[in-house]
Amino acid sequence: MSLQEELASMDAVAQAEMVRKKEVTPLELVDAAIERIERVNPTLNVVVIPMYEQARDQAKGPLPDGPFRGVPFLVKDLLAEVAGVRMTEGSAYLKDFVPEHDTEVVSRLRRAGLIFLGKTSTSEFGLLPTAEPRLYGPARNPWATGRTTGGSSGGSAAAVAAGMVPMAEGSDGGGSIRIPASCCGVFGLKPTRGRTPPGPQYVEIISANIVAEHAVTRSVRDSAALLDAICGPVPAYPFPIAKPEHPFIQEVGAKPGKLHIAYSTKAAFDIPVHVDCVNAVQEAAKLCTHLGHEIVEASPVIEDQLIQQFGRCWSLVPAAVIDYWKRRLGREPKPEHFETMTWTLYEWGRKKDILYWYQGLEAFQRISEKLAAFFNDYDVLITPTLADPPVPLGTFDSTPENPLQGLKRSGSFAPFTAVFNVSGQPAMSVPLFWNQDGIPIGTQFVARYGNEATLFRLAAQLEQASPWSGKHPQVWAG
Repeated sequence: MSLQEELASMDAVAQAEMVRKKEVTPLELVDAAIERIERVNPTLNVVVIPMYEQARDQAKGPLPDGPFRGVPFLVKDLLAEVAGVRMTEGSAYLKDFVPEHDTEVVSRLRRAGLIFLGKTSTSEFGLLPTAEPRLYGPARNPWATGRTTGGSSGGSAAAVAAGMVPMAEGSDGGGSIRIPASCCGVFGLKPTRGRTPPGPQYVEIISANIVAEHAVTRSVRDSAALLDAICGPVPAYPFPIAKPEHPFIQEVGAKPGKLHIAYSTKAAFDIPVHVDCVNAVQEAAKLCTHLGHEIVEASPVIEDQLIQQFGRCWSLVPAAVIDYWKRRLGREPKPEHFETMTWTLYEWGRKKDILYWYQGLEAFQRISEKLAAFFNDYDVLITPTLADPPVPLGTFDSTPENPLQGLKRSGSFAPFTAVFNVSGQPAMSVPLFWNQDGIPIGTQFVARYGNEATLFRLAAQLEQASPWSGKHPQVWAG
């Protein structure tokens, strides 16, 4: 096997170890990753803003002595502002915007020693569970190029799945790390609210702190080690969280003990769940039983009315986001700058009053209370990550005649993830199951607020019992 083939399959911890042992230089890792990206990106269209020359310059110079010194990395083109590099958030409205400063998460990623090779595709402002922005065209799933990557961190997940880089940055406001992790057969963990610093000001204000930034990764240990590198409070953040008892990397391989685990395949509003997604949960439950955990079928009861109120509140996000960028850019937004659904929601949201938003916030609190009570009795909850396997590209398109079609289809595709953004609990999608067509179907695992440790312990146990790193998609860079 050539070094290039080895690197495509190797996780970030292993690549960093090679750098420390001087078996490879950061520049060699960067050049190899660029070659892999250039070879398969024309097919997948997931890296939309290359940063190759900056990456090569960074690799030649002194690097921070962080845990991932010299490891190639990709940044999602949403929230994560990289100084001097264009950021569009998937929208033509921002196509010429170049930030002057790194956001806090980006600064911490730099201090970890990572080298940024480019920015990855996302839906416009992260509103849809796919990565098909009109600005760049659709990102394609490496397992089946006619299907969605999931989203909104779809470009990052597809890049990791295809072997371009071992891990890539992502953000999750309604499932946007877990959804693409499921679609692309990689590991994706959304941390607890407040575990990582928030992005631009509009995230703090309009999404009630339901957005978390982290990454999609090839291995569990990469996710844990990266979370160690970027977690921690920032001044004035309104949701402080206790420091973990141990570094998360120490939880990988530690025994989880006998966990009391609930599982459910029932979705809100009686949304039908595809048999492949049901089978994935059942297989995960069997595996957990085999590993010695206590498994029962149970689920929290949350009234559909509360979920509807949350959805109404979330529908105000485009208006708040566009208003934020209007003030920051000093430029009037026009319909031609935006996709049909985005502009429709912008105009609709501007007409709502503060009571409409307040009712949504009240629903957030009621949902959180119900979930907290449920986890008094269970250590972990298993659900499908999605109600369907990766759907064909174009599924979430809206038209002038039906401008909210994409939003409505999103609700039936991803009914399991957003509720845990509301509650702030840590949740992960684990790639344990592939259907008869060879398409990955992720399974969601959720733990108590602040308890990523249990998820990392369980995930490492699952990874050892049913490894996924050797499974490669049709479009593979190795």
